[in-house]
Amino acid sequence: MGSTQRYVLWIAVLASFVAFLDGTIVNVALPAISDELGGGITTQQWVVDAYLITLGALILVAGSVSDAYGRVLVLRIGLIGFGIASIAIAAAPTAEFLIVARGVQGAAGAFLVPSSLALITSNFSGAAQSRAIGIWTAMTTSAMIVGPLIGGVLVDFASWRWAFLINVVPIGVTLAMLARGGFHDARRPDASIDWLGAALCTLGLGGMVYALIEQPNQGWTSPSIWLPLVVGAALFVAFVLRQRTVRHPILPLDLFRVRNFWTGNVATTFVYGALALNGLVVVVYLQEGAGLPAALAGLASLPMTILMILFSSRVGALSGRWGPRFFMTVGPITMGIGALLLLTVGTDFSYWWQVFPSMVVMGAGLALTVAPLTSAILGAIGPERSGIASAVNNAVARVAGLVAIALLATIVGGALDLDGFHRAAIVTAALMIAGGITSVLGIRNPDPARDPSPDAA
Repeated sequence: MGSTQRYVLWIAVLASFVAFLDGTIVNVALPAISDELGGGITTQQWVVDAYLITLGALILVAGSVSDAYGRVLVLRIGLIGFGIASIAIAAAPTAEFLIVARGVQGAAGAFLVPSSLALITSNFSGAAQSRAIGIWTAMTTSAMIVGPLIGGVLVDFASWRWAFLINVVPIGVTLAMLARGGFHDARRPDASIDWLGAALCTLGLGGMVYALIEQPNQGWTSPSIWLPLVVGAALFVAFVLRQRTVRHPILPLDLFRVRNFWTGNVATTFVYGALALNGLVVVVYLQEGAGLPAALAGLASLPMTILMILFSSRVGALSGRWGPRFFMTVGPITMGIGALLLLTVGTDFSYWWQVFPSMVVMGAGLALTVAPLTSAILGAIGPERSGIASAVNNAVARVAGLVAIALLATIVGGALDLDGFHRAAIVTAALMIAGGITSVLGIRNPDPARDPSPDAA
């Protein structure tokens, strides 16, 4: 790997690190946020899902913008917007203001992930690309896991508001690195952006998620629940139908004719829905149920972080050599077993005997899964469409997390007590195992004996 490639890789890692870090750093701060601003579990759900709604919807537009106008411009826009939104969140006087600012932050975050991955695919090829994606995956996924640790320390020793202000540091470093330049950027001048499609997608997701979050409070028979659900579903269907006919779709449906792409995205739905659910439930329960301070609740996931850092890059390289199917099967099933180990958590709480084994097993499964999953999906699509392919996969992951968090109250039975914690662990395990079964049935390893077209079905 040359010096320019290492430079590109660090830019890609830092840009995505901010979005992934903030996506989970908030989890450990949720009890402190609801204590100060009010709203209970509903506020906690909305603080998470306001970010995921705009991130999941607009990440598709960002993929098209990245392909059309270049990765560097899109990264700059995302980084500046993310920094401004982070400052607004840190200064939020009310829960409503914070939720709106989180939505803006998610919109800015949508510009970071697909552009950073596309920057890698524009500057790496072959085995070097698989290794680079493995490093990117390890670092960015570690950000998702280490987020609760950083957030916990800041909540305990400063304020939950600092958990958002900390974003300014990596944003500033990345902007300075982007200003140096000297690397290859790619763009498609013939591309255009489907803004109407973006609006339909965002409003459709928003309506459905609103109904899922508020339903436990108001019931399905309330017009304020079923009306947004029906309208949201109709708008989302209209979005999908529009993608079949619009000249430059933000969700190119033809991508889903590629076997590894659509199968990988189904596996992504299960795995990342489970990760979002588990990440929120564990750090909140350890504080509210087990009575741990925020910093220790954040430290609970440290074994997963360590295993990801140690092994994800190596697994990415092995996946490039042997194919992703084995790793994408064994990894999620291993994580499912790890989730079931959380059923040992009882009223007489012990982290080392009840939570630590689960974190180790889930960390091993996660290290086996994430790099091969990313490589399988992006490797199925030609490099000229890497921006939109990455955007679609990341949108699928965020929407999966969005729906899982929206269903939180239903999954846990209205309260995150011990019984609710156990129910969430069972649902997490079921989703993980479903991801592994999807992979073994659907993923196909590349045939080394021939030179296949990247878009072969």
